[in-house]
Amino acid sequence: MSGSTEIDLSASAEPTGPGYVLRIVVLYPELMDVYADRGNLLAVRARCRTLGVGTDVTMLDVGDPMPDDADLVLIGGGQDREQRYVERDLHERGSTLRSWVEADAAMLAVCGGFQLFGHSYRTADGDELAGVGVFDCTTVAPPPGSVRFIGDVWGDAHQETVGDVVGFENHSGRTTLAPSAVPFARVRHGYGNNGEDGTEGAAYREAIGTYLHGPLLPKNPDLRDRLILAGLRHRYGRDVTLDLPPDPMAERAHASAVAVARKRGAKKRGRKSRRR
Repeated sequence: MSGSTEIDLSASAEPTGPGYVLRIVVLYPELMDVYADRGNLLAVRARCRTLGVGTDVTMLDVGDPMPDDADLVLIGGGQDREQRYVERDLHERGSTLRSWVEADAAMLAVCGGFQLFGHSYRTADGDELAGVGVFDCTTVAPPPGSVRFIGDVWGDAHQETVGDVVGFENHSGRTTLAPSAVPFARVRHGYGNNGEDGTEGAAYREAIGTYLHGPLLPKNPDLRDRLILAGLRHRYGRDVTLDLPPDPMAERAHASAVAVARKRGAKKRGRKSRRR
């Protein structure tokens, strides 16, 4: 098959069900989009169509004005070069983002986005990038030649409604949570935040930071639905409920990804045990 099909990521949709509209803001969609992180937006929009929920999508690049409010904020990952480029612009948006978080807007920050949603990220070159402080954590890149954390991750989410989560990590940064901070998940297989304490990502109110790519939401439907519901409750009140029909395709994707992560995790443990 030749040619390509362009997907309009900024497309909005009218509600067909209860009249709800989810206001979505995507930060730096071109710059912060490694490992198909834009698939998180596609997964949310597709699920909203199934639920009869409208979507109002705003794509924000460097210098674009912030909307008055948002129900769900998405930011993906990027390399150090992209993180340096967006740092100042993101920092200027920090007070607005923090106010949205305190009002229980939903957020998903992945990898480089997660690092910049903490307090700071120190690159391998020693550059100190200021974060926006949504999450109580800091990240430091190790010296060149250090082990890079690459592979499948499977863990248990802190949120009771989410259960287990699965994804793919590829990062050198070591993230340390403050003692009172809550991780997004506890790792069963994979490295997580720093390869030592078993934590993965961070969670604060309805905001989630994580290293998991894949993209994350198409194969973690419980997390996707939680973010949508949290966003709607931010706009319409805590009494909002949704009839959530099964999503067999996403459930199969989740089960398949978990099986792969478990199998590869078992192989790694086997190699380590034979070297002893």
